[in-house]
Amino acid sequence: MVNPMMPGTPKKNLMLFGGRAYPELTEEVAKHLNVTVTPQSAYDFANGEIFVRFEESVRGCDAFVIQSHTAPINQWLMEQLIMVDALKRASAKRITVIMPYYPYGRQDKKHRGREPISARLVADLFKTAGADRLVSVDLHTAQIQGFFDGPVDHLWAMPLLADHIRGKYAGHDITVVSPDSGRTKLAEKWADTLGGAPIAFIHKTRDPLRPNEVVSNRVVGNVAGRLCIVIDDMVDTGGTIAGAVKQLLAEGAEDVVIAATHGILSGPATERLSNSGAREVVFTDTLPIPAEKRFPQMTVLSIAPLLARVIQEVFEDGSVTSLFDGNA
Repeated sequence: MVNPMMPGTPKKNLMLFGGRAYPELTEEVAKHLNVTVTPQSAYDFANGEIFVRFEESVRGCDAFVIQSHTAPINQWLMEQLIMVDALKRASAKRITVIMPYYPYGRQDKKHRGREPISARLVADLFKTAGADRLVSVDLHTAQIQGFFDGPVDHLWAMPLLADHIRGKYAGHDITVVSPDSGRTKLAEKWADTLGGAPIAFIHKTRDPLRPNEVVSNRVVGNVAGRLCIVIDDMVDTGGTIAGAVKQLLAEGAEDVVIAATHGILSGPATERLSNSGAREVVFTDTLPIPAEKRFPQMTVLSIAPLLARVIQEVFEDGSVTSLFDGNA
C-alpha cells in the first residue's frame, strides 16, 4: 500500500548548467527555457587545476551542461568533464552534455599510421565521466555520432543559416558552392533547401605535411554571373574559404556569401575574411566571437533558440528529429 503522504511519481526537474567559456550563450538558452542557470563555484587553482561545485542540490534532476569549446579548448573540455563528474557524484538522474561545437572533431580518423582518433577519445572521456547523452551542432563528420555509447543528437544549423540567406537574397540567381569535394552532399541539401539551386565545388589539393594549407584549386560548376553561397561547417584560419571566394570572383561570380556554423577564427582569419571580397560572412554563435574578431560584413545568428527547443524535447521525452523535418 502506498503511503498517502508520499508522492507516487517524483516530479521531473530540469536544471541548466553552464561552463565559463561562453556564459552569455547559457544565459540566452535559459531565457528561452524560462529557467535560471544553476549557480556554481568554478575557479582555477594556481597550478591550473579546475574546481567546480554546484551551490544547489542536484539529486534526481535532469541535468543539461552547456560548454562552448573555444580557445583554450583543453581547459574548457576539462571543465565540462569535471562538471559532469560532479553531477554524477551528486546523484543527478540524467546528464546531457551540450557541446555546440564538438572538440577535436577534425581528428575523426587516422590519415596515416601512428595517429590518434581524438574525436573518439573525447566521446570516451564523457562516457567515463558520467554523461548519458550528447548534443552537438554540425559535427565535422556524421560518423562521430557512433563514437559515443549512448544517444547523440546531431543538430543542423543549416535551416537557420538558409532562412537568413533566403530572406536576404531572394530574387538572386544562387549557386551553392562547397569549398571542397567532401562537402558536396551538404551542398546538395543546401541546394534543395534553397529551392533547387545548382551546386559547384572547389577542387583543391593539400600537402599532408602542411596542415591548413591548400596547394592549388579550381572551380567545378557554373558560377559566372551568379550569387555564390560558400558553405562549410567551420572556419578556422580562413585560408581555404578566403581563397575560394577569390577563385569564385575570378571565375566571374556576381557576388559571394560565406555561410558556416562554427566561427573558430584562429590567427589571421578575421583579416583574411574581411579582405576576401565576400559580400557577407554568416556564422552562428556556437562559439563566442568577440568584438575584436568582428568586421562590417559579418553576421552572427543565435543558436540559443534551437538549443532551447532541443533541451525541452529531451526533457519531455519528445522527438528531436521532428525539429528537422525528420532529417536529423
